[in-house]
Amino acid sequence: MNQHHHFIIYKPQGVISQFTTNQKKGYKKKLLGELYNFPEGTMAIGRLDENSEGLLLLTTEGKVSEQVRSRKVEKEYYIQVDGEITTDAIEQLKIGVEIGIKGEKYTTLPCKAFKLNKAPNFTPSTKKIRDDRHGPTSWVSITVTEGKFRQVRKMSAAVGYATLRLVRVRVGKIKLNNMTAGDVIKVDHLKYD
Repeated sequence: MNQHHHFIIYKPQGVISQFTTNQKKGYKKKLLGELYNFPEGTMAIGRLDENSEGLLLLTTEGKVSEQVRSRKVEKEYYIQVDGEITTDAIEQLKIGVEIGIKGEKYTTLPCKAFKLNKAPNFTPSTKKIRDDRHGPTSWVSITVTEGKFRQVRKMSAAVGYATLRLVRVRVGKIKLNNMTAGDVIKVDHLKYD
């Protein structure tokens, strides 16, 4: 019986959620394999785009990957948005908003959303995020059960607030906790439910 391997990582900004890529010569993107010596056959469960960061689960077991990506497992994100988000915008997010997916209109499923009272204490961003001299920002928690391409960013834009920073903090019961960007934790099982 093959022994499967599972990992909980904090994907930093600027790293793509892949192990290989068809890169043009001279064009170098950072890949997950640069964070740790993962065993052959390791795959990311879902993705975080290059500019997003936070909790990413990796496994060599395809069945686990499928289960975690299902709509039964919640994914929670903390996003820093441009401006002081309103209660009305939060309510719109909860109900579902219309976004574009591959050129088609799509209405997101109802989700959980609330404004955070204070900024979370994450590893400082590697990307320059404008500061308060250019107006206020606010932090919002959004918990979804679906994972369309750049969905959370599109949702915040749909209610009038551009996402400046996006950090996934939870997948099911697995939380980012005190991990910092680039951390990799090898675990025996992914206890997400």
